[in-house]
Amino acid sequence: MAVDPIMKKPLYHFYPGSSVLSIATVGCNFRCRFCDNWVISQERDIVGRELPPQRIVDTALEYGCEGISYTYTEPTIFFELTYDTAKLARDKGLFNTYVTNGYMTVEAIECIAPYLNAATVDFKGGGNLDFYQKYMSVPSVDPIYEALEAMKKHGIHVEVTNLMVTKYGDSLEDLRKLARWICENLGEDTVFHILRFHPDYQMLDVPSTPIKAMEEAYRVAKEEGLNYIYLGNVPGHPYEDTYCPRCGSKIIDRFSFEIVSWKLKPGNLCPECGYKIAIVGEYKPGGSGYPFSLI
Repeated sequence: MAVDPIMKKPLYHFYPGSSVLSIATVGCNFRCRFCDNWVISQERDIVGRELPPQRIVDTALEYGCEGISYTYTEPTIFFELTYDTAKLARDKGLFNTYVTNGYMTVEAIECIAPYLNAATVDFKGGGNLDFYQKYMSVPSVDPIYEALEAMKKHGIHVEVTNLMVTKYGDSLEDLRKLARWICENLGEDTVFHILRFHPDYQMLDVPSTPIKAMEEAYRVAKEEGLNYIYLGNVPGHPYEDTYCPRCGSKIIDRFSFEIVSWKLKPGNLCPECGYKIAIVGEYKPGGSGYPFSLI
């Protein structure tokens, strides 16, 4: 359990500047050989502290959080707890977010939808089926696309990420197909984060994604018509920032998990041309910066 800035999820277009109480339990339904949370996601024994839903909500309020994020490991692993907590959180005026691999049933989404405000859905390797089977022990990617469509249907704010794994999962053609699918099925304003891989777990010999390769991926995704594309795990890169889709002006300046400069007018309007930027909620200046752990 920790207090995080919302941008760590990453959610760039959902209540910017806000803080969330992040919680997780051990376990995952994937076996990613490159997982950076492998210490808890691949743990076989049930370890940790028992926290009932009311205590979780009380802790979020105690630390001044605007919402709760079910994250670090796959939230559907502890779905019942997320459901019970999210109901209580909503009644207290808190929002709820999932950081998920998207491998869940449509029925699960229909169940949680009344209480789930936003979700980050994480792809790896551009959604390539062979990559998922060989390096993640996942038999199919179809349920992820079905889940995304269900989230859109139920009005859940969705941002999509894709981890570019050097050499094994960095195909620009796969990324192009994924970007095209997002644009055609979720809409051109859907936020797409392209994340840099770093060596971890069972793939320590694989180098970090070259910045040049990520910039090329950004260009490819842009060609498919998406308005909001970001590079992640590259602090200080200009593609962390938000640019107006109409006039191209830089309107939000970021560094890692922090907003450095916010230029939007009230209503999330571009200050140069008046274009309405697709952001849910108003900016909260002075929100949480870098995360701190509670457990």
